[in-house]
Amino acid sequence: MTSDTTANDGLRARISRQSEDALGRLAQELLESPFVTGAISRAFDAREKAAQAQEVAMGALNLPSAGDLERLTRRVRSVSQRLEGVEDALDRVDERVGAMGGASAFDQRLTAIEGQLSALAAQLADVAGQIGTPAATSSAPVAPATGRPTRTRAAAAGKRAAAARRS
Repeated sequence: MTSDTTANDGLRARISRQSEDALGRLAQELLESPFVTGAISRAFDAREKAAQAQEVAMGALNLPSAGDLERLTRRVRSVSQRLEGVEDALDRVDERVGAMGGASAFDQRLTAIEGQLSALAAQLADVAGQIGTPAATSSAPVAPATGRPTRTRAAAAGKRAAAARRS
């Protein structure tokens, strides 16, 4: 029985090897045939022209092509990654603000500054009333001839520096 299975295995291997060789020769001959290579070339050319015609037709109908959708997908992913970066940065800023005492500390400080400004404005109004002149509504000095605010020396120097940088 073992000699029969060995003979069957040998026969099967030999037939398998011969069929593989025959298929290899057939494929090689087909690829070397100018008729087959020409047909394959024409088929690929026709496929390319059909793809171009499809893209033109979809463009005329204002429908996106697969390439358009792929580019849009890449762009959305890029925007998503950037948005995640912004969210991470915002989280870090929020953590820092929380470590500094939170927004309530800023609100308290701002309220204290507003109170001090109100007290100073009241004192300024009292002093202006004692002098007999109305309290100034603007912190900028006003030119008597034009009624427009005058430039301070610092503002004039800043404008000169900006003009010098431009030239």
